[in-house]
Amino acid sequence: MVNKKSLSQNTALLLGFLGLLLWSSSFWIEYQNKTLMLSIGFLMMSIGVIGYSYSLYFTSLAGIRNNGVWFSSLVSRSIWGWLLGLVLTGFYVLLYFYPEFLGYNEAGKSSGLVAFFDPLSVLLNGKPATQWFLYGTVYTLAIILFGIKFIFKYRNNRYQVFRTISVIFFQLGFAFLIPEILSKLNQDLPYFSKDLKNMWPLNYYFFEDWHFNNMLNGGNLGLFILIFGLLMMFVISPILTYFFGKRWYCSWVCGCGGLAETAGDPFRQLSSKKISVWKFERWMIHVVLVFIFITTIAVIWTYLGSETSGETLTRKYFANVIIGFLILLILVILVWGRKELNKDAVNTIISIATILIFVIIWQSKWNQENLMFVDSYSLRKWYGFGVGAAFSGVLGVGFYPILGSRVWCRFGCPMAAILGLQQRLLSRFRITTNGGQCISCGNCSSYCEMGIDVRSYAQNEENIVRSSCVGCGICATVCPRGVLKLENVSSKNRY
Repeated sequence: MVNKKSLSQNTALLLGFLGLLLWSSSFWIEYQNKTLMLSIGFLMMSIGVIGYSYSLYFTSLAGIRNNGVWFSSLVSRSIWGWLLGLVLTGFYVLLYFYPEFLGYNEAGKSSGLVAFFDPLSVLLNGKPATQWFLYGTVYTLAIILFGIKFIFKYRNNRYQVFRTISVIFFQLGFAFLIPEILSKLNQDLPYFSKDLKNMWPLNYYFFEDWHFNNMLNGGNLGLFILIFGLLMMFVISPILTYFFGKRWYCSWVCGCGGLAETAGDPFRQLSSKKISVWKFERWMIHVVLVFIFITTIAVIWTYLGSETSGETLTRKYFANVIIGFLILLILVILVWGRKELNKDAVNTIISIATILIFVIIWQSKWNQENLMFVDSYSLRKWYGFGVGAAFSGVLGVGFYPILGSRVWCRFGCPMAAILGLQQRLLSRFRITTNGGQCISCGNCSSYCEMGIDVRSYAQNEENIVRSSCVGCGICATVCPRGVLKLENVSSKNRY
């Protein structure tokens, strides 16, 4: 049965739509008082989303309901869903590849939608807006407003409220406000990524020469970003993943996951649970991980000097470090992973690592300028275009209404792949099941955005230890019988 919207809900929707239309009108209208119009649009959208959410969830008894999901055209791959997907995809295409159509002018003063955000940009970072400031503002606003909607919906579940507040906090503070304010306070420093919560490999350009040099030349702030980024990669992230699983990042911190959990929540049931899709997912995400790993090695290889250059850190020294890491990886897989990973996964990892070892040894011996005979600039260009822009942006968000809210996280995110391997092999995190209480309603599987058939695990009384699981806990939240439970306990008997 389709729920009819009340007058208050329709009014709120209209107000929010008018606010969005006001912002969009800056494409063709050059407003004199941009600050006023920007503020009015923000208030209208905020009141619209919050008012609609309050009317939808607070005017009835408490409890989680997904009424009419498959009868709604917007969230069941019908005409409105496809139209929304086209609009989102079109926006990302313009943002990444044709920012001039949004009004951005790299050589001079911008206009249109980009210039509309100049007052806020000048206030925060002291400079006119760019297409990326526009994107960051809209992205953060979406997480905040739809995060409030999400909290209203799951208000009786403390875990859902906690993690939603967490992603809002990290997106607003660490990904948006703090980097912009730091930029304003350090106008004389060269540009480098100041997103404090991003790290390699998600921040795929971390080791590129321009970024690395700018951090080294960025004073105390640049040195802090460099050291903190390295600690996040090699120390903080593995420790947190051991105790909490990959959810500490994917569900509590990451901006990509934050948008998927908040704005993408209405589309979570669209993720496919087919075995064939799961197999494709595993190959796809690990191909991307290997791609960025090779690209990063090639970039650092080009950046370093040869033995005759007189530099302390040379290619030969770097080659020994990488070879040692790959040998350690093979040993870890052989000792700890052979029983817990599929045979094809073990063989694939060992084969790729072995090939890389021989290639690096050979090229180190002959002091080749480019690793694997490919220009590192070409590799990073291909990765930046194909994965960093087209996959994570255009497909990752634009296809929410078609393929579900975690397309990028499932099939492309190299950070999710690394954390997933750590979670699968070493973490204490798991979801336990009490199959005797399962009534096979299928809610858990239907609303798993990562495409996991949770019900099959529950029916077989198996703990869920999947590398793709982001620990969002929605499966346990929507279960009417309390069959599922998120646990951080001893790593023994996880299976």
